This record gives sequence, C-alpha cells and structure tokens, in this order.
Amino acid sequence: MARPITLFTGQWADLPLEEVARLASEWGYDGLELACWGDHLDVRRGAEDDAYIQDRLDLLEKYGLKVWAISNHLTGQAVCDDPIDQRHHDMLPPDVWGDGDPEGVRQRAAEVMQLTARTAARLGVQTVVGFTGSAIWKYVAMFPPVTPELVDAGYRDFADRWNPVLDVFDEVGVRFAHEVHPSEIAYDYWTTVRTLEVIGHREAFGLNWDPSHFVWQDLDPVGFLWDFKDRIYHVDCKDAKRRVGNGRNGRMGSHLPWADPRRGWDFVSTGHGDVPWEDSFRMLTTIGYDGPISVEWEDAGMDRLVGAPEALEFVRRMAFPPPTASFDAAFSTR
Repeated sequence: MARPITLFTGQWADLPLEEVARLASEWGYDGLELACWGDHLDVRRGAEDDAYIQDRLDLLEKYGLKVWAISNHLTGQAVCDDPIDQRHHDMLPPDVWGDGDPEGVRQRAAEVMQLTARTAARLGVQTVVGFTGSAIWKYVAMFPPVTPELVDAGYRDFADRWNPVLDVFDEVGVRFAHEVHPSEIAYDYWTTVRTLEVIGHREAFGLNWDPSHFVWQDLDPVGFLWDFKDRIYHVDCKDAKRRVGNGRNGRMGSHLPWADPRRGWDFVSTGHGDVPWEDSFRMLTTIGYDGPISVEWEDAGMDRLVGAPEALEFVRRMAFPPPTASFDAAFSTR
C-alpha cells in the first residue's frame, strides 16, 4: 500500500478545521496531521469527551480524510524550556500559561502532553509529533564557558520531566515522535544520540524526521534515516534553502526575519530547497518506513494556497513504490 500523504495543519490553524479539511480534500491529500491548537484539536476535551472525538472523526470522514498523527509542538516546547518568557506566553493556551510562573508552566505543559497521548489513543492514532524544549539550548554558543556538569544537568532535566509523560504514552499505546530541531534537547546527530541514551532508548520516544532542519546545519538527512531507522516514527516534508556562499550571510540567521535576503538560509516549500528528496525517499523505502508522509508548508515567499497543492504533487512523484521484483530477475534462465 502506498504511504498516505497528509497535510500538517499547524500553519493553517488560523482557519477553521473544516475549511482546512475542505481544501486538503480538493487538492487530493489522504489525511491531516492535526495540530493541537486553533480549533483543530482540543486535547483537554479529547481526553474525556466521546462526542468531541466522534465530531473530529466525522468531520474528516465528510471530506474523505483520515488522521494518522496529531501534533502538539507548542505545548511540548514548554515542558523543558528555560527561560520561560514572552515567547511562550504568546503561543501557549491560557490554561497552560496560567500565572506565568516558569515551573508551573512546565508542569502544566507536561500534564497537557499526557492528555495529548490519551486524546491520540481515543482518536485511534498511534503517533504524537512534537517538541520537548530544552534547559540547555541557551548554552549552544558555549560562552560564557559551560561546564560538562551543566550540560549533564540539562539532559537529566529532560529525562526527569519527560519520563512521566512517556509513562502515559506507554499506558495508552501511543508513541512520541520528537522533531529534531534547533532549540530542542535533540537538535542534531550527536544530541539525538545522547537524548536516546539518557532515557534508556525507551520505545515510547522516537523521532519525527524533518530534513529541513538538517540542511542548514550541514547534516546528512539520508544518513540520519539509516542510523536511526528503528526510531523514525513519523515524517514531515519541509525544505530549506541555503544562501551562505557570499561571505556575508551566516547560518545563525543574524536575527533577521524569514525571507530577508541577508539570511544564510530559509525554509521553503517542499521541492524548492536543498533537501536531497529522491535519495531521502529511496532511503525511507529501504528502512521500511510505511507511515504517513506529511507536508509541512513553511515558506515566507510563497502563498500557502500555491505551496500546499504543489508540494502534494511533488511528494507523490518522489514517493514511488519499490519494484515488485528485482530488475535482474529477468536475467535468470530458471
């Protein structure tokens, strides 16, 4: 069976879910990767209210769509982040932000991630995609000097906060797919290795492979798939374009807004950047990944109503199935 192609609704949460479902259906998507913000999915209701769960499923069915994964990046970010500040106030639900006391925010965020697992199970979904946050991302420049003890403490903090969340994922039979991404506890190859080690490689915690975050860090997204093949629980298709060859544009982005030509890189719609897509899809086939391929539109220079259907066409072209027989089988005389 062909891998289903879905649309991640996170960048569409300003629209009602029904409008996003209508558009995705008209374009030919197989389903939606539902974001747990906007009106798309309320995990507090979903964890308890049978009628609400049925309403979400009925809405998708109305447009011939299915759901294989849900995503709660925004709340997951607050579980480990330090500092907790205005950025979190602007993106978190009011009941998670509360009075803004940082430790209270982190604890409420962890509780909501547990509810996210329960909601996923009630939807019949096996995967929650998201971020973890990090107490040590602020040390990434390693100056002022950062001791090994400070780094160790950051990984212990992640394990202490996420293991109880993952216990609920285990309880309800759902997996968490962490998106390897700068600002998270696992943001590149070696931090992913250490993150898995610190939680004992427990099966509830895997990875959401989004190659756009590898491109601008000069990491190999294809080799990452091979090395972590048993942990690839979900795939998001987003692209990135490097612009660092002029000696002025830097990889850190220079605090410049998206699409500013002085940036060293930008997110672009799938197929318009530097991700080696054909090699990536061939590797996904090699490692046996048969889950959803989810298009994530992020492109400050392209309208999403253009980008989303175009990306779907591109992914369908790239996600070709393997042959049913080896090409050299015809050479056999038997």
